[in-house]
Amino acid sequence: MRVRLPHPATLGPLLALAVACGFFAIQSDRFWTGDNLSLVLQQVMVVGVIAIGQTLIILTAGVDLSCGTIMALGGIVMTKFAVDAGLPAFAAIAAGIGVTTLLGALNGVLVSRIKLPPFIVTLGTLNIAFALTQLYSHAQTVTELPAAMTSLGGTFRLGGTSVVYGVVLMLALYGFTWFALRETAAGRHVYAVGNNPEAARLTGIATQRVLFGVYVLAGVLYGVAALLSVARTGVGDPSAGQTENLDAITAVVIGGTSLFGGRGAILGSLIGALIVGVFRNGLTLMGVSSVYQILITGILVILAVGTDQLSRRGAVG
Repeated sequence: MRVRLPHPATLGPLLALAVACGFFAIQSDRFWTGDNLSLVLQQVMVVGVIAIGQTLIILTAGVDLSCGTIMALGGIVMTKFAVDAGLPAFAAIAAGIGVTTLLGALNGVLVSRIKLPPFIVTLGTLNIAFALTQLYSHAQTVTELPAAMTSLGGTFRLGGTSVVYGVVLMLALYGFTWFALRETAAGRHVYAVGNNPEAARLTGIATQRVLFGVYVLAGVLYGVAALLSVARTGVGDPSAGQTENLDAITAVVIGGTSLFGGRGAILGSLIGALIVGVFRNGLTLMGVSSVYQILITGILVILAVGTDQLSRRGAVG
């Protein structure tokens, strides 16, 4: 019977996660408890879902700086449609996800058809989504949401530990994306476009369609993340998404996906999100200021990008 080792792209992040968990378990008795580990999963579920969309885009050698603000706009649209317009919860949720999908499609058209740089396009969309969120919400938090809109924030008991339904949804999305990238032609086309778009085009892959589809799918995932954010906080918050942009990119890069495209594993992004969550949770338990948490996150990103650059040079050499 053969024992399959983890994918090389996930082995390093997995070891880093194990070391981080071991370190914080030694530093704090509260870290390695079911309730605290459940809290870590709750804290990373929103960023984790955003990171799925971000991973797909980075695999095509792109990047999306607008993911957090698009998520915030989707959350405001779905909550205001439910509370102010009186729409049924499911219709309001569909409207919110529809808005994030449209903005993802806008990014996709500008990147795939107009050939504009993803960095510039998504920087512009970041500001557009932020402005629309503030204008539509009047910078006011939306409260008194219907129960169906926050149901994913509910919990069930598993082995004496409370598990949030939203975490289950996040893990299911990772499983589905893992299967699609690994076992389907569309998934392999994403890697091919990111590795060498011209070579992919010459083999018959519709590179523009792949790029457009990736950005649209990312928009859908940002809408799902908006729903999870609303479910977790119980409000529509126009200030949401301020840190999710960088957190999602951090999770993807730490998880081993190359910023140059064509290399990486979706499960690595999940591990990367967990690493960020474990560091923040562990440092909080140790009483370390949040400023140092941001500092350490920045150092982790630079180390991950530096490692990626060195490994790429080694592969070329």
